[in-house]
This record gives sequence, C-alpha cells and structure tokens, in this order.
Amino acid sequence: MTNINNIDEKKQQTNAESQDLQDLNEILRIRRMKLEELQKNNKDPYKVVKYDVSHSTKFIIDNFEDMEGKDVSIAGRIMSKRDMGKASFCDIQDRDGRIQIYIRVNEIGEEAYEGFKKFDIGDFLGVKGEVFRTRKGEISVKASEIQLLSKSLRPLPEKWHGLKDVDLRYRQRYLDLIVNPDVRETFITRSKIIRAIRSFLDERGFLEVETPLLNVIPGGANARPFITHHNTLDIDLYLRIAPELYLKRLIVGGLEKVYELGRMFRNEGMSVKHNPEFTLMEVYEAYTDYVGMMELTESLISKVAEEVLGTTVITYQGEKVDLTPPWIRMTMIEAVKEYAGVDFDKIETDEEARQIAKEKSLEVEEGATKGEILFLMFEEFAEKHLVQPTFIMDYPVEVSPLTKRKPERPELTERFELFITGREMANAYSELNDPIDQKERFLDQVRKREAGDEEANMMDEDFVTALEYGMPPTGGLGIGVDRLVMLLTDSYSIRDVLLFPTMKPKD
Repeated sequence: MTNINNIDEKKQQTNAESQDLQDLNEILRIRRMKLEELQKNNKDPYKVVKYDVSHSTKFIIDNFEDMEGKDVSIAGRIMSKRDMGKASFCDIQDRDGRIQIYIRVNEIGEEAYEGFKKFDIGDFLGVKGEVFRTRKGEISVKASEIQLLSKSLRPLPEKWHGLKDVDLRYRQRYLDLIVNPDVRETFITRSKIIRAIRSFLDERGFLEVETPLLNVIPGGANARPFITHHNTLDIDLYLRIAPELYLKRLIVGGLEKVYELGRMFRNEGMSVKHNPEFTLMEVYEAYTDYVGMMELTESLISKVAEEVLGTTVITYQGEKVDLTPPWIRMTMIEAVKEYAGVDFDKIETDEEARQIAKEKSLEVEEGATKGEILFLMFEEFAEKHLVQPTFIMDYPVEVSPLTKRKPERPELTERFELFITGREMANAYSELNDPIDQKERFLDQVRKREAGDEEANMMDEDFVTALEYGMPPTGGLGIGVDRLVMLLTDSYSIRDVLLFPTMKPKD
C-alpha cells in the first residue's frame, strides 16, 4: 500500500509541475504579445532612456507632513495591482521601499488608463502626481501622469513558485533582492559596515593602499591558491591568498600605518563559513605589537556595530553577544586546559603530547609536535565554546610562520585570534621582523610543502631581502569582513552576505 501511495504522490507532483510549466509558458507568450503590441503602437518601453525622479518612496512616507499635497515624480517596479473599474491601485517598489499609487481614468485619461490595465506585475512604472492619504489612512500618490519604463517578460517568483529554493536565491540574486526586502537590507548593511571600517581606520591615520591580486608567489597565509598563466611572460601566476607580505614591504618603505580591504582567493573547500573568494581587511602599524592590535580590534568592531546598528549588544542565531570592550583574553594553553582538561605547561616532549592526543581520540600525524597538537586540541575542544568576544593569545611557533616569538617562551608567538560565536573573526601578530629567523621559517614551510602540504608557504626571497633592509617593530591584523557582516546581520551562511557566491554550474 505504501509503495502505491508513493507512486500516486510522485504522479501528482509530476502532473502539478507539468501544469505549472504550461501556465508559465502561457504567461511568457502573453507578455511577449503585449510587448509586440506596444512596439507596434510606437510605445516600445525599451526605448525610454531617462526618467526624472524627484523623490524616493521612503522619503515621501517618512516626511509625509511636509510632502502632503505636493507634486512628486517617482519610479519603480510594480509589485501588486488592484483594478476597481474606473480607478485602480498599484504598489511600486524602488530602492528604499514601496508606496501605493492611486490611478483614476479621469486624472490620466482613458487611453493611458486602458494601457495601465494591461501592465503586468514586474513592469517598471514612472508616476507623476500628488502625495495624499487615502480614507483608509495609507500614504499614496494620486497619479496625474504615468509612463511604462520597462517591460517584465517573466512573472516574479512570489506570484508563482515563490523563492523558497535556497539554491535558486543564490544563483538568481536579482530575484532574491526583488521579492525579499530583508535580503536587500542585509546588503545595504554590508555596505554601511565596510564604509564604517574605512572611516574608523582613516580617522586613526591609516592609509588605504592596493597591492597585486596576481602574485608570483602566494604568501601571507597557509592556503591553496588558484593558478593562472600569463601568456606574454610565459609564467604561472597565483590569485592572492592574502596581502600581508606586500603590506609589510610598505612598512619597510616607511608608510608606517597602512590597510587594504579587498578580495582574496583560496582554492579550498566550501561551507557556511567559506567561499573561494572572500573579503579580507588587513592592517599594519609600525611601533606597536599584538596587544596594540587587540585594542584596535575591539575598538573597531564595537565602533562599527554602534555606528551601523546603534548598539554593541546584538543577537546572533538566538545567542546574545555583547561587543562592548574590553573583551576576554586567554592564552591558547589556558583555553585547552579549561575546555580539554589538558595542561600543556606540564607536557615536556612531543611524544608525551602525541600520547595524550591519542587518549583524547584526536588523530594526529606521525611526528606531530607538541605545538601542533596544542593547536589541534584547541580547535577540537575549545573553539566552539568561545561565544562572547574572546582573544586567544600565544600560538605555537609551528603554526605561525610570520609571527614574532615571545621572548620569555620562544616556542610560542605573539599572535592572537579573535573568536565570537565559536568562529574565528580576526588574526593578528607582533610581526616577525628578524630576516634570519624568517628565512628559517620559510625553509621549514618549504620542507612541509615538499612533503605534500599544498597549503604551506613558498620561499619569498624578496620579502626576506626587504626585512634585511630593516622593518620596525610592527603589529598586523586581519579581519574577515564577510564573517563580520554575518555577525552583524544575523546571517547563518557566508552565502547570505555575498551578492554572488560561488556556485557549481547546473548541468
């Protein structure tokens, strides 16, 4: 019986989909016929090149007391229509919102009114008229003149299948933006966040710079790069994985306070936290260290939240998060001791660390060092607990090839990562400026690369040369802008804050 029911359900679904397709094809045919009629009557909407707009819908609504009775010129997409004989209503949507339009045959003339009745939801309409309030209290524009500005040949998704398919929302973001106001608001907020970041850094005297996207050597992070080829030079080039090594060259050159905000590219896996291309902001400041970068980080993020959202207390996926400084500070050893119950200050050898990892059911490579195992234990046992803003400090030197060692504990480095809601948000160092130590660490990365680690750094001789000319003590910071936007817009997936996320092509 169950199998028969399943077969019946599948048949019904197939029949419904077939009917939907037939209905859609009929709509497409009718809309094209309407366009052809317009073109035949010398009213081709695609030939309209300009329409003067005096006000936005939001401005009219927000300032109704001043706007009532005034003539305006507005334009937008028709989102709904209601025909009431010799008078009609429609809602048009522009960048800022929606407003109701009241259209009467006595006001615009019979020919224009008959034309309006043939317009479709999705068409773009220009309206000139008077601002007023209807008897039901709705702020509206009484049209004295209308003009079709563009013809929509396809129905909007909310009228037919809706836009519930998440995959379709990402592939056809233009539809998502049309029918989902919350999505538009997310990307407006993203723009405000980026503008606030730049404003904060500019006010502190940082200089925004641009460094190459095409690199001869991919450096500044442990990541697998995208490879391309330059035909004229006949060399392989790499899309940048980080701007770090170029920005530190500028510190050597004496610019002292620089930042870059732009796209990075990493040929790695995809998840709710990862996209092959993403936006990163990196800052470098001479004569400070990672403690100075902590102050910069908490000041920047809290100031951006206050400016964009009006508060430093937010909710992310149901969890209350307080961004008010100062933030929690813990060493990695302290975090692993608290959340994994292992005190690495009492572990003396690599072998002892590997044995404890085995007892914790943590898979580690043969020959893994104490520092590498400390890092893995932190990722496995501690990271997920760091909901409130927390700086995790003093990373092992093995996983920090560009970072200055702690003078009193040379097996550790002056590095921190910021975690909020269990996710890494920022990474910062007291930058390594010893060219001899830097070269040795590059050589260690080269050995790892030769052993099969495709994410290990390559040797960058020119960067070592730059350090040999002398780089002052420097603090550096990187913040994942997409993750910050996710946090401040309560977005679960990175795809929700990227206008056009990377998608696998449909067959």
